[in-house]
Amino acid sequence: MHWTVDPITVFASESQPIVLEGLRRVLDRAEDFSLVGTSASPPEALSRISELRPAIILMDQAGGLKNSFRFLADVKTASPSSLPVLWIIDLPEVECFRALQMGARGILKKSLPPTTILECLRAVARGSVWIEHTLSGQVAGFLNRRQSPRLTPREREIVSCLCRGLRNKEIATELSITPGTVKVHLMHIFEKTGAKDRFELAVHGRKLLGTETNGETADAAFPLGS
Repeated sequence: MHWTVDPITVFASESQPIVLEGLRRVLDRAEDFSLVGTSASPPEALSRISELRPAIILMDQAGGLKNSFRFLADVKTASPSSLPVLWIIDLPEVECFRALQMGARGILKKSLPPTTILECLRAVARGSVWIEHTLSGQVAGFLNRRQSPRLTPREREIVSCLCRGLRNKEIATELSITPGTVKVHLMHIFEKTGAKDRFELAVHGRKLLGTETNGETADAAFPLGS
């Protein structure tokens, strides 16, 4: 008996028709993808996304970061199961972290080759969070600096909360401790892991906690908690 696998459905919100045409050709050549819809702007996209429920939503930032982040929030309502990937020209590291907090499952530069675009979409479809390593000079080599640091159970809980995008006050409420205690634990975690900031720690959270299952490389895909 011959088994067929359903393709990964993709919806693209992109303002440039020529970019959409290039994307369509790339996905058409890949047997495991299906481009099920496109739109020129986020507002136009939402009703289509709600109807189509694509596995992955590839969205540009032509309307500006504020609109992109609003779109990420709206997508959660329109199609909760869809996985948004922010398709960018460039984005500061702090905004990358904000995008992850808002629900982005991938941050993909438009300058990357088609093979890398497919790599990103496949990783996201498998449940990973994908970010290209040159977006952060601090990310590459993070785990190589500090192999398997020994975290206390409380520190592991805090890392897990951080990966979910929680702020210090929210972590404190979640764990029934004070925000000041959270800060102290984070200081110890940064010292033990060698992480330079919350972004670097969050990006590598599940690998740090030993819950990664997909075996992605340290500079490509980073599975995180949702």
